[in-house]
Amino acid sequence: MDELIRAIEATLFASATPLSVDEIAEHVGEGEIETALGELVQHYEGRGIDLVERGGRWHFQTAPDLAHLLRRTREEPRRLSRAATETLAIIAYHEPVSRAEIEAIRGVQISKGTLDVLMDAGWVRPAGRREGPGRPLLYATTHEFLTHFGLGSRKDLPGIDDLKAAGLLDPLDESIFQLQLETEAEAD
Repeated sequence: MDELIRAIEATLFASATPLSVDEIAEHVGEGEIETALGELVQHYEGRGIDLVERGGRWHFQTAPDLAHLLRRTREEPRRLSRAATETLAIIAYHEPVSRAEIEAIRGVQISKGTLDVLMDAGWVRPAGRREGPGRPLLYATTHEFLTHFGLGSRKDLPGIDDLKAAGLLDPLDESIFQLQLETEAEAD
């Protein structure tokens, strides 16, 4: 294994947080870091740990099929309320988004506690303020959100066709919309 690969491996192993390619370069110097990362991914494939990239940042994680061996205490899964799940989905698909925009999409007001739960989980963060009246606070997802849900980037979120195929969205009855259009045309 060449020295660049060894240096990258040591840097990632010792880092407490995931690192971007630029941050890795700060530690190991210049070189073909992306190529070396690809070789490391292949090297760790099928082992007890995996080298993964989430949101443009690289880190080692326990192989998913072995994670249960390392849990010392039983984790109690925390179920999100429907409001929190809907809010998280809106933020993920529309970020950066303001509270008013979330409420407009959901059609109801959200309690402050809903956003607090998502921020406490580390999945949502304040992302600045919109330039405009009142300068509303904007919300966006975090790297922890990508890591928790196993996403490389927001582009990996399922699209509408994927959601329909999984049975999570009802297929729209196109004939209803056609009937409405015909009725409106007759009224004019």
